[in-house]
Amino acid sequence: MSVQAARAPSPQPPILLREIVGSVAVLTLNRPAARNSLSEAMIGQLHASLNAIAEDRHIRAAVIAANGPAFSAGHDMKELTARRTDPDRGRAYFAQIMTACSAMMQAIVRLPKPVVAAVQGIATAAGCQLVASCDLAIASDAASFATPGVDIGLFCSTPMVALSRNVPRKQAMEMLLTGEPIPAARAREIGLVNRVVAAGTEREAAIALAQQVALKSAYTVKLGKEAFYRQAEMSLADAYRYAAEVMTENMMARDAEEGIGAFIEKRAPTWRDE
Repeated sequence: MSVQAARAPSPQPPILLREIVGSVAVLTLNRPAARNSLSEAMIGQLHASLNAIAEDRHIRAAVIAANGPAFSAGHDMKELTARRTDPDRGRAYFAQIMTACSAMMQAIVRLPKPVVAAVQGIATAAGCQLVASCDLAIASDAASFATPGVDIGLFCSTPMVALSRNVPRKQAMEMLLTGEPIPAARAREIGLVNRVVAAGTEREAAIALAQQVALKSAYTVKLGKEAFYRQAEMSLADAYRYAAEVMTENMMARDAEEGIGAFIEKRAPTWRDE
């Protein structure tokens, strides 16, 4: 046996990188050769990392970024297509993946801490869904966004859920029905992203934005984020009724008492996150 044949295979790099910057957790998609497609493993690791962030009191915000020219090309079509040979032509596996991906996206929304997307390249289909699921998004001026499933006979139905909750209906329908990509500037105009920055600075800008929010009371941010998403699904009267209850609860919190006192006394507040 040759020396070359006897060598152990090189270890594969992790598909999701994790870094802590101050009180901000940075999760970086690391499948650049596969355009950071959301494989079963990637979905699982993202979900597990989000759960860990939720439980870590030292982390006050999160950033989701990506390596390579693409932010994410969506689902791993090669992985999905390989299951066409299953006895049920892949139906059970497709349902499993779509359910797992939907649960991961909802974990972002339900995370009691803000999540900021840092988009450096194209975000398509479930990759666009990932951006839309984040609370905030910073995009490079080289980034673009699309839901092109219609071009391959697969309507972007699950990405549609997050997209339609972020942008006006007609703009969402145009993206879904044409599959055409929109540039970062247009994404900002329709509300898909918050800010557009020079290419190469999106990661730092996203971390800076996350750190800005991390300076606030974690209790207040948790309460407010949950209330924001819950009231958005209610009627106007129900939303006001619910928001009034949340405001009352918030007023009773120690951090609200401290924050209001600090405002009146013209000093910096000292948060206890309670």
